[in-house]
Amino acid sequence: MIRQVTITPHMCGGSSSIFAQLGDWTWEAVAADCGTNVYDARTADGHPAYLSFYYFHVRGSAERHPHGLTFGDELTVSSRVFDFGGESVLTLHRLSTSDDEIDPVEFYENPRPDGIYVQNFNRWISRSRPDSNEELVRSAPPDFRHEHLPQLPPQYSPRGIASQARKNGTFHPSGVPGHTLAETFDTTYELDVVHDFNGVGLVYFASYFSIIDTALLRLWRRMGRDDRQFLARRVLDHKLGYFGNADLDSRLRIAIRLWRDDSGGGAEVADVAVREIESGRLLAVAAISLLVEEA
Repeated sequence: MIRQVTITPHMCGGSSSIFAQLGDWTWEAVAADCGTNVYDARTADGHPAYLSFYYFHVRGSAERHPHGLTFGDELTVSSRVFDFGGESVLTLHRLSTSDDEIDPVEFYENPRPDGIYVQNFNRWISRSRPDSNEELVRSAPPDFRHEHLPQLPPQYSPRGIASQARKNGTFHPSGVPGHTLAETFDTTYELDVVHDFNGVGLVYFASYFSIIDTALLRLWRRMGRDDRQFLARRVLDHKLGYFGNADLDSRLRIAIRLWRDDSGGGAEVADVAVREIESGRLLAVAAISLLVEEA
């Protein structure tokens, strides 16, 4: 699928808007390729089924990165959907000025410097209890067609990366090679009914980006950095694993370890874990590679 896109105000800036738009493009691609109405999918028992985000990976460059987009940028979005069985699906996107089809080898091994690359690994889920966002269960709609989709080469599968991050509570259990731990920071966050929930009452997938950025900004300010520097940061790589959802009254604890590149140059990695305070459940894990402007 190829789209010609002009970046509009709702798709850019310091918020999670661009990630929300990327997720919408994933749903559109899956709906087109799999013959399923992802917006009103149902299980075999007639209960709502949701194409949830399990692993979200965005790769940029110093030349083009997610928070560097602005009004009027004209880009081509190339999208491909891959078979991952009857309960999951993987989608790749490339945002660039090229209008050819995205290739997995390019995505994983030879990215173009003017491209933003996106990998979405989605799983079908449904509620196990109608009044709770906990204990969501896998449940695909019976009309979900996937056998005709291309197979992703197994060396590129995100299953292992995501499962290890869930097991370890981090993408970097042994630290970040070539980096030194510079800061640790814990903060709390109360889910916002106005901003953080989608139209079916689940914590919106894009809200996790803004929740994590809110915590990162608090650390930023504690370090004496200003907000303009935060807006100017370049996100070169952002991995986010979604491992749970939460109810309306939930409070979260967000732990950040900030790793600084030993060679200097403003490169840092934020290693983030999000847990529900009351239960201790791990809800999300992120690893964000940044380039920071000097003050």
